Amino acid sequence: MVRASITKGLLAGAALLAAASAHAADPASCKAVRFGTVGWADILATTAAASNVLRGLGYEPRSQLSSVPITLLGLKKKDVDVFLGNWMPAQESTIRPLLDEGSIETVHTNLEGAKFTLAVPRYVAEGGLRDYAELGKFRDKLGGKIYGIESGSDANRHVQDMIKDTGLDGFQVVVSSEAGMLAQVERALRRKDWIVFIGWEPHPMNTRFDLVYLSGGDRWFGANYGGATVNTVVRKGYLQQCPNLARFFRNLTFSLAMENEIMTTMERGVGAEKAAADWLKAHPEVLDRWLEGVTTLDGADGRVAVLKAL
Repeated sequence: MVRASITKGLLAGAALLAAASAHAADPASCKAVRFGTVGWADILATTAAASNVLRGLGYEPRSQLSSVPITLLGLKKKDVDVFLGNWMPAQESTIRPLLDEGSIETVHTNLEGAKFTLAVPRYVAEGGLRDYAELGKFRDKLGGKIYGIESGSDANRHVQDMIKDTGLDGFQVVVSSEAGMLAQVERALRRKDWIVFIGWEPHPMNTRFDLVYLSGGDRWFGANYGGATVNTVVRKGYLQQCPNLARFFRNLTFSLAMENEIMTTMERGVGAEKAAADWLKAHPEVLDRWLEGVTTLDGADGRVAVLKAL
């Protein structure tokens, strides 16, 4: 009888272990998680948050910084595993061919309520520039310049299309980077110079600067001041090859408040990784959702491991 009880206990334990393993570990090939990222504060923040969690789970995340087109090409060529910054509909024309051919897969929407269109300082709006249709009237005051972000971005292309479609002779897009563009905005604000630039939310620029988004850009940036969603996209086959990571990325969602708080900390000179880690320590409840059904790489309790790592 004792021997039978021991046998039953061993079998029960083995069954529990097997059940846990069946819903757990990814293969060793999934340990390195290659994020594509761009030089935008919001994507640096979300990638850093995800990376902190993945390290706690025993994975080895790393980021490859590039432009959106190069990042998407990296996903197609399987040099990149995941990208958290697919802004839609702004990137529609760039990503659509890759989605249609199946070389990139959309996991889900990780952020709702974003926006992306042209913006001006409030004193410029009060001076009469509140709509795209008024840009031509103030060409001289603007120096014929609309400040954009990095080369190859869909945002710059939308502005170039707008210039062509509306016949705004004498205007050009100043191609730069997020940091370079915002430095130019800051200089203009100090001098009360007129400037128009690509703005978006979430981003600390919305609290750092007193800005106004221009109306009338629906044709190029979409309705509701470029109202947008942000998607997580992965290379073909990734979700099937790494089912534990697939559960994590399907659970991974952000909020405007979360991203703004992390980015505000980053603006104080704190690195993205530490800013994200500090936010997660202060909001551990988010892990309940992110880690539902997710284990460590070797099959242990995911939430316990991440909290310990943080």
